[in-house]
Amino acid sequence: MIDLSVDIKGLKLKNPVIAASGTFGFGREFKEYTNLDMIGGISVKGLTLEERQGNKPPRIAETPAGILNSVGLQNPGVKAFVKNEIPFLRKHDTKIIANIAGNTIEDYCKMAEILSDSDIDGIELNVSCPNVKKGCVAFGNTVAGISDITKKVRSFCKKPLIVKLTPNVTDIKEVAMAAESEGADAISLINTILGMAIDIHRRKPILANNMGGLSGPAVKPVAVRMVYEVSKSVSIPVIGMGGISNGDDAIEFMLAGASAVMVGTANFINPSACVDTAEGIKNYMKMHGFNNVYDLIGSLELN
Repeated sequence: MIDLSVDIKGLKLKNPVIAASGTFGFGREFKEYTNLDMIGGISVKGLTLEERQGNKPPRIAETPAGILNSVGLQNPGVKAFVKNEIPFLRKHDTKIIANIAGNTIEDYCKMAEILSDSDIDGIELNVSCPNVKKGCVAFGNTVAGISDITKKVRSFCKKPLIVKLTPNVTDIKEVAMAAESEGADAISLINTILGMAIDIHRRKPILANNMGGLSGPAVKPVAVRMVYEVSKSVSIPVIGMGGISNGDDAIEFMLAGASAVMVGTANFINPSACVDTAEGIKNYMKMHGFNNVYDLIGSLELN
């Protein structure tokens, strides 16, 4: 028997594969195309306190080995999620992780409070959003910013708290350690890398918002490196993401120290990417004689 289950500080997953926020909607969008019961968890579309329409199009631009997105957190709002989406997700054997975003710490705290009283399994804190009270610099771009928001949200959050880090920083290790010191139960990384694409015939950016977040296979080497660095710097579990398309990709992250992985952009080209990735991890473990996934995590041997 091969045991794929992992425990992320109280968030118990039957396998270490989670659908990444923003790429899997609220699960119902994929139910006709894949088996939701075979996925360890679903991190739902990023939620804000109130309904948000998102940015004007074009909001997605294809790039070599990835995509740029500037969707702008379009979502129905946290209360509509609790009322309409949780009952659907609870029909399936998968863990529910609510990804929350906002422009003020007060928004984050209020959402954490609402969601802590709802039937979810964990909260993922998206700190890549601009803090409107601090000149619109992202919460997660500085040690002080990540410390402040993690500490305050922690006081309202009764569920396992995952802090999702932006890679757009000088030293990812310092930011991760700051989140851990203020009460994060786990770290997830990386969020998208800020990028830009230009229509040379129009001589204008392709995205209406000019810049967007780069994701997909193009970012994987950066993500693997950052996961490795963070896993060596903190004692809490690390969830790795960034360009994972299959089991082999996931294994790279797990060898580097990730206790679980998130599959994102791959879902757009293969709706069963999460299920296939879980199966790929299992096959790798069979091939190499691993019976427990924890024997695999962090077992990288440097040259």
